[in-house]
Amino acid sequence: MDCKMLKEIYFCHYQVQYPWIEQQMHFDTRTMYFLSKVIAWLYPQYRFEWLPLTFAKSVSSELDFVQEARNSERAAKNFRNNKIVRIPNVFWELTTRQVLTMEFYAGHKIDDLDFLSEIGVDPEKVAKSLIELFAEMIFVHGYIHGDPHPGNILVSPEGRNGFSLVLLDHAVYRELDEEFRKDFCQLWEALALKDSKKTMWLGERFGAGKYSRYLPIIFTGTTIESKYSSGMSIKEKETMKHELKSLMFEDLSLFMESMPPDFIAILRVDALLRSTIRKMDVSRLIRLLTYTKFAVYGRLRLKFDGELCKMPEMNVYFAVKAVFLNFISTLKYFHILTKILIGAIESTPWQQKVKNVQNYLYHKIGSSDLWSILVHSVFLLFCMRPAS
Repeated sequence: MDCKMLKEIYFCHYQVQYPWIEQQMHFDTRTMYFLSKVIAWLYPQYRFEWLPLTFAKSVSSELDFVQEARNSERAAKNFRNNKIVRIPNVFWELTTRQVLTMEFYAGHKIDDLDFLSEIGVDPEKVAKSLIELFAEMIFVHGYIHGDPHPGNILVSPEGRNGFSLVLLDHAVYRELDEEFRKDFCQLWEALALKDSKKTMWLGERFGAGKYSRYLPIIFTGTTIESKYSSGMSIKEKETMKHELKSLMFEDLSLFMESMPPDFIAILRVDALLRSTIRKMDVSRLIRLLTYTKFAVYGRLRLKFDGELCKMPEMNVYFAVKAVFLNFISTLKYFHILTKILIGAIESTPWQQKVKNVQNYLYHKIGSSDLWSILVHSVFLLFCMRPAS
C-alpha cells in the first residue's frame, strides 16, 4: 500500500495494528479486573475497581483506527480557524480499522528545548499556545484529547510566529456532558476569583462533598482560604502540608470514586499539561489566566445548532448575539484578570511589584499596543479605588 492511490503526491504517516494486539488487550483487561477484585477483598479501603473498566474502554478506542480518524476530523473542524494548530488530514481511501493513513508532518516533541532554541522560538510562546489549545478543548468545545504527552504534540518550524503545533494520536477523546462543561467553567471562574462559597457549592454538585475544599489546591496550588490566586503564603503552605498528611488512602479513594468521569479525565489531561509546561519553565500564572479567559468565554458562548444556522434570519440573529456575548465575556475576563493581577502585586514584596507589572505589560500586552495598556490601566484604577 502506498500513496500512489492518491490524486496528488503526499508524504504519508502509516499506523498499522499488530494482528494479535486485540486478544492481548482482552487478556490484560481481565487480569487487571481480577487483581482489582483481590486487592479490594484484602484491603476494603481500596476503591479503584472502576479503573480496569476505564482502562478497557480507553484501550478499545485505541484499537479502532476508523474511530481515531473520525476523532481527528472532528478536532480539526473545531480548530479550523486556528492558525497555529495543525491536525493531519486523514486519507480515507487508505484507512481501515487496522490501518490508519494520515498526512505526514515533520517536527520535534514540544518539550525539546534545544530544538526550540535552534529555530529561535521562545518556549513561553509555545507553552502558551499549548495551554490555549487545551483550554479551548475543555471549556469551549467540551471535546478533549485524552493523551497530551509531549510525544503526541510536535513543534513544526513552519507557520505563524515561526512555529506550529501538530497534534497527533486521536485515539482517545472525552466528550464532556454539556451541563458539566458549564459547571466546570463556573468552577474555574470561582477559583480565579477566590470565591470559596461558589467553589464549595460547585464541588458539591460534582460530588466531591467534604473534599471540595481541596479543589483550589488541585487546580491552582492555593488553599480554599488563600486570599490571592497567585500563590500561598509560607504559613498557608505549612498548614496545608499538615492537613494533607492527615488524609488517609481511603480519602483519596473516596474522592476519586465520587467524582464524575468527566472530572477525572480533565484531572489527567491537566496533570500532563502541567508536567510539560513545567519542563519549559513557564509561569503558573500564564496557565491560570489562559484557563480563566476560556472558561469565561466557554460559559457564555452560544452552542450553535446546525439546522437553525441554515436559516438566513437565524444566522443574523446568532451572529449579533455572538458578538454581544464576546463583548460581555471580554469585559468579564478583564474584571477577573484585574483582580488576579492586583492579588499578585499585593502578595509580593514592594521591590517586586514594579517588575511584575512591567513583565506583564511586556509579555501579555506588547509594547506597541497603547490602547490595550490604557484599557488595563483604567480597569486597575477602577478596581483599586477606595471603597466608599
